[in-house]
Parts: sequence; C-alpha cells; structure tokens
Amino acid sequence: LEKRYDEVCEFCKKHKTRILYVVYGILITAYLAAVIAACSLNFQRALPLFVITVLAIFFICWDFLIAKYEDRIAAFFSPGDRCLKKQWFWLKWVLCAALSIMIICWLIFDTTKRGSRQLVSFGGLVMYVVLMLIFSKYPTQVAWRPVFSGIGMQFILGILILRTKVGFDVFNWLGIQIQTFLEYPDAGAKFVFGDKYTDHFFAFKVLPIVVFFSTVMSMLYHVGFMQWLVGKVGWIMHVLMGTTPVESLVAAGNIFVGQTESPLLVRPYLPYITKSELHAVMTAGFSTIAGSVLGAYISFGVSSSHLLTASVMSAPASLAASKLFWPETEKPLVTLKSGIKMAKSESKNLLEAASQGASTSITLVANIAVNVISFLALLSFLDSALSWVGNLFDYPQLTFENICAYVFMPFSFMMGVDWEDSFIVGGLLGYKTFFNEFLAYKRLSKLIENREKGGSMYINGVKQYMTVRSEVIATYALCGFANFGSLGLVIGGLTSIAPSKKKEIADGAFRAMIAGTVACFMTACVAGMLTVPSLEDPCHILLGNASSFTDFPVNSTELVECCQQLFTSANRSEEIFPGGSYSLNSWKVCCQILGQPAFRCT
Repeated sequence: LEKRYDEVCEFCKKHKTRILYVVYGILITAYLAAVIAACSLNFQRALPLFVITVLAIFFICWDFLIAKYEDRIAAFFSPGDRCLKKQWFWLKWVLCAALSIMIICWLIFDTTKRGSRQLVSFGGLVMYVVLMLIFSKYPTQVAWRPVFSGIGMQFILGILILRTKVGFDVFNWLGIQIQTFLEYPDAGAKFVFGDKYTDHFFAFKVLPIVVFFSTVMSMLYHVGFMQWLVGKVGWIMHVLMGTTPVESLVAAGNIFVGQTESPLLVRPYLPYITKSELHAVMTAGFSTIAGSVLGAYISFGVSSSHLLTASVMSAPASLAASKLFWPETEKPLVTLKSGIKMAKSESKNLLEAASQGASTSITLVANIAVNVISFLALLSFLDSALSWVGNLFDYPQLTFENICAYVFMPFSFMMGVDWEDSFIVGGLLGYKTFFNEFLAYKRLSKLIENREKGGSMYINGVKQYMTVRSEVIATYALCGFANFGSLGLVIGGLTSIAPSKKKEIADGAFRAMIAGTVACFMTACVAGMLTVPSLEDPCHILLGNASSFTDFPVNSTELVECCQQLFTSANRSEEIFPGGSYSLNSWKVCCQILGQPAFRCT
C-alpha cells in the first residue's frame, strides 16, 4: 500500500499541471452548464449572472492574449502609433476644437430643453479650472492633456450613468445590490449586541458595516481580484490621461480603499516618485472615499447610486486637479517599461485574510467613533460660544454652520445648487472641510428625510429641506476625505511608508487637500450639468420644483408628460380639483404649459 501510495503521489507531482487543467475544466464546464440552465429557466432573472459570466470570459481571454501575444500586438499597432505621434501637433488642436464645438452645441440644446441651471454648473467648472491655474505651483508648465482628458472622462462617465437609461439602471441596480449587501452585518450585530441593537444606530448598526466591508476587501485582495481590478482601471487612466503608472494605480485604488491603504499597492516605488507624483497620490486620497465608509454613508439614507457614481468620477478628477495644481517638472523614474508590480496579500489563506481584515478595521472603527464624539462635542461648544458672542450684538442665532455657510455659499452656488439651497450646502461643505464628511453626510441624510416626510419647507424662517437637485450636487461635493483631520492621517501614514519623502510629504499635503477639495467640487459641477430629475423624481416633485423656479422651459418633455398624466387623472375623477400630492402651483404650471380649458385652471 505504501508503495502504491508513493507511486500515486509521484504521478500527481509529475502531471500536476495537467491534473489542474482537468479539474479547472470540469469546474468551468459545470459552472457554464449551471448558467445555461438558469438562463433557460428564466433569462430575466438570470441576466445579472449572464452579464457577469460574459465579462469574466472576455477579460480572461483578454489577459491570455495580452500575456502571450503582447509583442505581436504592439508590433501590429506600432505603425499607427508612429503616424499618430508625427501628426499629433496639429491633430491635438483639431480634437480640441471639435470637442469645444461639441460642448457648446450640447450646452445650447440642453439649455433649450432643460433650462439654464446647467449653465451655472458649467460656469463653475470653468471657474475652478481657472482658479487652480492661477494658484498653480508652476502655471506656465501645465500639461493640459491630463487636465482635459480627466474632465472628459468625467463627462463620459456622467453621461453614461446620469443621462442614459441603461447606465442609470445599471448603477441603480448596483446601488440596490449594495444596500442588500449592507444588511448582512446585521446578523453579527444582532448576535453580539442583542435584538435592540438598532436603538444605538450609529454604534451598533453603522460601525459593523465598516468591519464587514474591511473583511470583504481583505478577502478580495487575497484572491487577487482587487489588484486585477485596480490594475485595469489604472491602465485605462494611464493610457487616456498620460499620467504615470504609480499615480494612475493609486487613483484607481482609491475608488475602492482608503487614502492610507491605496499607496500600499505601490509601496516599493514610493521612494522613487517625483514631487508631482507624490502630490497626485495625496490628492487622489483626499478626493475619494473608501469602500468601507461608503457603506456607512449609504446606511444613513444617502443615494447609493450617486455615491457609487461620485466615487468613480472623482478618480480622473483627482488626477486632473493634481496635474493642474502641481504640474510635472521632473522626469518620472517609474514607468511601464520598468515592470511595475502591485503588492500582494501577506495572508496564507482565505480565512486568515478575513480575520486580518476584521482586525485591521478595529483601528478604523475606533478612529471613526472617537472623531465623531470629539467633533460633535467641539461643534456644540463652538455653537454655544458663537451664540454667546452673537447675543452681544443681538444675533443669538450665530453658529459655526452659519459662518461656514456664508464662506462656502458662492462655491456651492457655482456648482449649480439652487440659490435658496446654497446656504445649506455651504454649511455642509464647512462641516466636511473643518470636521469630516461623516458629520456632513449625517446632516444631509436628515435633510433628505425631512423632504421625504414632506411638511412645511420653512419653520421660523429656517429652511428644513432642499430640492432633489441640490441634494444630488451636495452628495457629489461631499464625497471625499479632504478635511483637516485627514491631513494629519495622510502625513503620518505616507511618512511611515516612505520615510525618505518626509519633507516632500509635509510640504505638499496642504496643497493636496485643496486640490482634493476642488476635485470634489469639479465632480459636483459635472453632476449639476448632467443631473436629470425626471430619472428618479415622481411627477409631483418635478412639478413642485418647476413651480419654484422661473427658468424651467415650457417645452420640457418631462413636464409635458407629467402634466398630461395629471389632467388625464383629473378627467377620470369626479372631483374638479383632485387633491393628493399635487399642489396648486403644480396645477398652475400645467395650465400654462398645456393651456387647458378655464374650468380646470380657475
């Protein structure tokens, strides 16, 4: 038996590769058979599985072809590459002119159809680019390709997600899946804290989500999925924007992980990067949020689809803002030719990776908890002190939020926020900048809850909620770690990873925070230009918004459709003026648009 056993072991070692191929072939065949069976039973139900399978097959084939025939593919496209480089001097001006004409035409047609508020957002985007250029480290040495291509990628992503039904439905579906995914930590929280764990919502409902996300991310890193995904996104930004591999990979990594974790992907190369690259690495961290806290914000009631969109759109925006604020003046040492490789997981197996992910989240959860406690206490003290000072001048309502609102009000208005709401959004931006985005999103969720409940918009002269458009723009503007608390976190974290860059990190951190803030504002401007309320607003909200503003075009397709539905329902009713969710102003708007008989409009 021992002899036979040794022979079997020797055979397995000798033919290990072939045996693995056979096992993989059987598993893949079984999986494909299961997919086909599911599709044949109910294709609509199995559509997500089918799409995931098709994408997996495509990328597996792509990686196989690139790995095996990379030199041949490069040689095949090299004539076109040489021709493009020869003609690039005049071709880039033609492309810029064509792009400018397209944007102008699009703005004209879009303004005609949807109103002039999109123009305010476009003006804000131009204003932020000009301000960044004026205060740039080297204004005369700005390379405009990363700037324009970064903004262009934002527009393309925004149009696909916010303006096309397919893109909106896909991200809306992803948001629903994430919301479902966020319910699974409840099982652990309920077991540890008891059935009434939701009584302490933040501590026992929100923070366990951070632990769960950290565990899942650690497992995905162990199997290599996150490295693969970050590599693909980073490669796209490197090719389209012309940024270096290090800053492209870090920017891509920040979509999924935090500002101190993403530099670990390229840890061996950090001592060799330039000052501009280091600035880009820090800016990417300030202008995005981590996947772990993304779940926490969604649990507050903030739109999951918009948070996902903001996370993706802010990655190219961070590189565009960084390269505008601190242009490259040195020759990068780390390139694709130097064979850049991302760090791998140190875990030995999947269970260890899960355990390490949960253990790593302890520091993050503790930091979030103590920061929220300390910042809320400090905010309460500041409001009390400012109210006392204001009372000396017969202005007892003076608070920290009011001061921030006045400071940030022009910036929020230039993003496209309605003037009536810009004061509130300015206060949210102040919370986010001087404290953290946790407090800002918590305050935003309260405003969203007030709007959904309805009721009086003003109580004692204070506005209780905003329009949906203002909420959406605020969601994008707040989606980043750019605050003074994160400033120390970034300096400490990066210094520990790259001690030789300590002086450069300290010198560039504040500029990176400003660039990260502006990157979030630029993303909000793009969202303001592209947001279409009708995609997610019921007719009564759309008509309510239209009655509040004078710049809604009377030929808006969405408004006409809503008014036709309103009058159709009225004709079927015995009541001359049906009640429900529609206000008198909504009927007046529809009377102006459709010109209905007088007995309906008097």
